[in-house]
Amino acid sequence: MRNFYLSFIILFAAVFSSCSNIYIPALYHQDIVYQPKPASWDSTKRATYVSIGYNDNNGANTADDLGSGQLNIGQAYTGKNFNIAYGVFGVAGNYTRDTAFSGKGVGDFNNKFFGAVGGRFSANLYTHSGRVDFRYLGIEAAYSHEFGSYAGFRRSIADNPDFDVDPRTDLVSLGLTSEVLFHRRRDNNFENGFRFFLGGTFGSNYPSYDGVILPGRASSFSQQFVKINYFFRYKKYFGTAELGDGLFLRFGIQL
Repeated sequence: MRNFYLSFIILFAAVFSSCSNIYIPALYHQDIVYQPKPASWDSTKRATYVSIGYNDNNGANTADDLGSGQLNIGQAYTGKNFNIAYGVFGVAGNYTRDTAFSGKGVGDFNNKFFGAVGGRFSANLYTHSGRVDFRYLGIEAAYSHEFGSYAGFRRSIADNPDFDVDPRTDLVSLGLTSEVLFHRRRDNNFENGFRFFLGGTFGSNYPSYDGVILPGRASSFSQQFVKINYFFRYKKYFGTAELGDGLFLRFGIQL
């Protein structure tokens, strides 16, 4: 029994140690966000949106943390049965490594800065009925370029056999969406919406990780990912909550 427990401890430590040496781009699965657009009942069919937000996720290592702030500026136009949006964004954040995995030589650090800039595009076909816009078919696309000490760290260990690394600093994501947007009865100043996204990040050069994937973390290693969004607007102010591999909260104003 003693040998059993000893073997279990060694295996447990080996699995978590291996997973602590997996490093992926800071915005992997985090570059697609909700882009507001005027509803069919809005008097203004063209609008500019400015928002700030905070994103928190674990990346590929279960106990690590990537926290970042984001500024988004976008413009959108709604026509008859279609709408489009496009914009730019900037990100500044910190990769904080779990202190339980200290003493790993070249991979030993407390935190590293990352930043990113990029652009996004979104388009939908929709139909209107009563108080509801049903955006039944949409596309979302995002491009981002990462910089900072975390990106430099990944490049420096890309050829180190002790690490599984995706050193890319340029990401392109694309996917399909479906969304429902509705306003309160007799009051279109307050509206809510829910959106579902399914897509992927392309051109990944991930290694196989030798099958070392913790239960419940497999989505961090695949190109495909899912996001579910809640959106609300009250007059000129709006907010979103986005769930996927992390949590992204955002608040802004429609100009």
